[in-house]
Amino acid sequence: MADKKVEAITSMEEDFAQWYTDVVVKADLTGYTSVKGFMVLKPAGYAIWELIQKQLDAKFKETGVENVYLPMLIPEGLLQKEKDHVEGFAPEVAWVTHGGLNELQEKLCVRPTSETLFCDFYQKDITSYRDLPKVYNQWCSVVRWEKETRPFLRSREFLWQEGHTAHATAEEAQERTIQMLNVYADFCEQVLAIPVVKGQKTEKEKFAGAVATYTIEALMHDGKALQSGTSHNFGDGFAQAFGVQFTDRDNQLKHVHQTSWGVTTRLIGAIIMVHGDNNGLKLPPMVAPTQVMIVPIQQKKEGVLEKAEELRARLANIARVKVDDSDKSPGFKFAECEMRGIPLRVEVGPRDIENNQCVLVRRDTGEKISISMDELESKVEELLVTIQKDMLEAARAHRDTHTYTATTWDEFVDTVNNRPGFIKAMWCGETECEENIKAETGASTRCMPFEQEQLSDVCVCCGKPAKKMVYFGRAY
Repeated sequence: MADKKVEAITSMEEDFAQWYTDVVVKADLTGYTSVKGFMVLKPAGYAIWELIQKQLDAKFKETGVENVYLPMLIPEGLLQKEKDHVEGFAPEVAWVTHGGLNELQEKLCVRPTSETLFCDFYQKDITSYRDLPKVYNQWCSVVRWEKETRPFLRSREFLWQEGHTAHATAEEAQERTIQMLNVYADFCEQVLAIPVVKGQKTEKEKFAGAVATYTIEALMHDGKALQSGTSHNFGDGFAQAFGVQFTDRDNQLKHVHQTSWGVTTRLIGAIIMVHGDNNGLKLPPMVAPTQVMIVPIQQKKEGVLEKAEELRARLANIARVKVDDSDKSPGFKFAECEMRGIPLRVEVGPRDIENNQCVLVRRDTGEKISISMDELESKVEELLVTIQKDMLEAARAHRDTHTYTATTWDEFVDTVNNRPGFIKAMWCGETECEENIKAETGASTRCMPFEQEQLSDVCVCCGKPAKKMVYFGRAY
């Protein structure tokens, strides 16, 4: 029975996209709905998001962020105020045209993002330098009418947080933009065990209406990149379009400087594709809804279920722990634990009870460890910390061995086609070159990393003098 459950997943080497879909379905993370491109987040999927939300929200609040909630509908006239912004989102907007049976005088857009709403709000709420800074965030859903959809990675409605801040000076806004990018990078590494590259997006890839966009880029198991979080400096462009002004200390009327930053349920897709294997999910302990699953062996025998429950009670203060007392076979339960990515399994049967021991099995490495029941708490606590650390190290090793350097065009093309991963190469700074590279190879600029290297003096594509070292890659 256990073998069948594992066989039901397409191997990632055979078809990575199908493997991903199989894992999402078999681990019971999402369900399909009657509206194409909209997904149900099932308990197993939503619980991961809750843990992401809880821990990230705490990190936000440490930096002075306050949560608010703004409406989900935006009047068409409001959306039109910032030209670049509306052009950037126009193809993806869903519109509300009727209220009940009556046609609306003005169409309302279902928020694809909330810059315009926050600007409208700030325009009424900010009058003096004493009102600044405003460091707000909202947890909500947004709708973008994507052509191609895939669970977590690209759905027409998705959950996210969007931070929107207003500041008196350009320096403060820039400082907050980078601060939030660093919060995201630290969160991905420390909590999700996903190493990232931090840097700035090119002019072509930046957010519509922003002065500058910064990003964290992660590398998936198949060598494709995933943009995992962005932080935007808007300067005073939105403030000018919406008339968000304040009287400064010098009694002069000035426009505020704004930022915006967000991560989405796409992070769950990243967890799956960075850590998963052919047996299913592998969840880092810090975002695993169940960190420890106790599996009683021969549970109908006297005392086995009682002992399993006793162990659960002992671990309840140090981990999120459950007992699988279903009537499935132990082999099926083991396979299910693996499929769901539960970091640690505890096996206990009559012989174990007799010997005052139990077996711990790590999901990340498959290692089995026999321990005395007396040391259960200390060993489980220690292993969860070790698994978290080892998963980050394994992901970092994978990223580093799949990061290549190309100094010539032939080398670049060969690497893109034959060695999937990040490619570091020099770039002249021209959008035309960037577009040519994408058209020829399918690789896009992921970011201009903060840690620059001088790989050569010339652009990998056109041979003109190079301005920046860029991470390229095919991406989701």
